[in-house]
Amino acid sequence: MSSPSPFEFRKITRDDPLMVEVYRLRYKVYCEEWGFEHRDDHPGGLEQDEFDSCSVHLGAFSRENGQLVGTMRLIRASDRGFPIEHHCRITADLSALPKERTGEISRLAISKEFRRRLNDRLIYDLGELSSETLAQIGRDERRKHEFAIVTGLYTCLYQESVALGLTHWYAVMAKGLFILLKRLSITFEQIGPEIEYHGVRTPYIGIIGSIAREVVRSNPGFTDAYTGGEGRLTVPHA
Repeated sequence: MSSPSPFEFRKITRDDPLMVEVYRLRYKVYCEEWGFEHRDDHPGGLEQDEFDSCSVHLGAFSRENGQLVGTMRLIRASDRGFPIEHHCRITADLSALPKERTGEISRLAISKEFRRRLNDRLIYDLGELSSETLAQIGRDERRKHEFAIVTGLYTCLYQESVALGLTHWYAVMAKGLFILLKRLSITFEQIGPEIEYHGVRTPYIGIIGSIAREVVRSNPGFTDAYTGGEGRLTVPHA
């Protein structure tokens, strides 16, 4: 049996006081550390936008002290549309996509204290990645703990998506994060050209059920960060 994860993962409701910590962590990462968002647009040191009110917010917490160390959100369909529709040029034919059963993955932020340089380059695309580095992603057993927050948040994201009856995920990602997720058996399909938005980013779509089945088939230890090795994904039938 795997040792318990040093992190726990759960949904944070919008009326939970911890939402302030979510916005504060996003501000540190997106405004102070990377400059993706302008500080003046987010007074009080809290990074928020119009999509937060229609999102499911997820958090990663240190079991040692309860500190919020990572966050991600799942934007639900609304009359605002999705950010990917505003910022990207979609060239794939998505006319049959059930929007009400689609969510967009957004605002992945991990505390600097729990990131390493490789993680930064993968998640936020800091320059080109060497072929040697890319070959190691998701394959080196010694590096698995470095991605525990990412894998735990994605597992929590999956469980919440299933509970909501969602079938598809939108995502706008850096190349490094796309490759990391693919090596972890989470595969997305590109649906448009690269854009300059928080760095060089590409729009993708993922079929949730297909991703879950592939994770269970080829990477059964993926959920260890989320479950401590004591649970498995609930996978919908094909």
